[in-house]
Amino acid sequence: MAYQHWPASEPELAQMRRFNRKLAWMPRFKVRNRVMPRLIQALLRASQTFKKAPLAERKMLGAIPLRILRPAGPPKGVVLDIHGGGWVIGNAQMDDDLNLGMVNACDVAVVSVDYRLAVDTPIEGLLDDCLTAARWLLADCPEFAGLPVFFVGESAGGHLAAATLLALKQWPELLQRVSGAVLYYGVYDLTGTPSVRTAGPDTLLLDGPGMVQALRLLTPGISDETRRQPPLSPLYGDFEGLPPALMFVGELDPLKDDTLLIAERWPTVEAHLLPEAAHGFIHFPVAMADRVLAYARQWITGRILGNER
Repeated sequence: MAYQHWPASEPELAQMRRFNRKLAWMPRFKVRNRVMPRLIQALLRASQTFKKAPLAERKMLGAIPLRILRPAGPPKGVVLDIHGGGWVIGNAQMDDDLNLGMVNACDVAVVSVDYRLAVDTPIEGLLDDCLTAARWLLADCPEFAGLPVFFVGESAGGHLAAATLLALKQWPELLQRVSGAVLYYGVYDLTGTPSVRTAGPDTLLLDGPGMVQALRLLTPGISDETRRQPPLSPLYGDFEGLPPALMFVGELDPLKDDTLLIAERWPTVEAHLLPEAAHGFIHFPVAMADRVLAYARQWITGRILGNER
């Protein structure tokens, strides 16, 4: 077994169940067309104008915006953050709270990629943006030269992080600089793993029954055989030489099998299955999410202090 069951107390489980009852009343995230994601993205950007943002540097890497958060003192490491949002919504600023948590707890700088979205760009274009950002950070950024580098991604960002690591195998000297990856409930098979294909209508946050159709909508004009080719579907890649990874997924997540299956193939991995947890749980106001985030930050700090790969 390549994963561990996350230990949770009965009060934590009860709290998560109460929150899940609230989630059950909320609409599920669906990708049925390209109109609704544009509307959601516009609402996200509007809401961010009213929220006080931390001091961050905006750097343009060609046409790719990067958002950089730094600790008060010299950074001990650097994180390449790749946000989630089903490839069709989200931006780097959306992860500010999570990234500030890493900045403060781990004394790292965080470089977050504002990759193009799949409403206007094929997923291959999103992969290109993330790979360009990774190569710049690992090879062409003197400010962070010599620092341990970590990749962090959730959901679609987990997919893009894993795919970027696989693509970096073309440049072994760059891949060698990556000290670890923290991946939360990623999507690793664009044809749908068994848990995606059997997801019923009672899924939380995500529209389980429509996920296979959504994956096809986001990758039009190609066959399932092509969709399974890495790095488009990282699950089927060659993982030799990849850095150690820390993975989390909830047992109520339709994407559960994505993490459990990729963990079986990753050379050095610590994977955790969280009881009663749905997709997106690290954003929930519950104690279990706080413990997971604290654990991930301790994992990063431990690897920095040990200078391990």
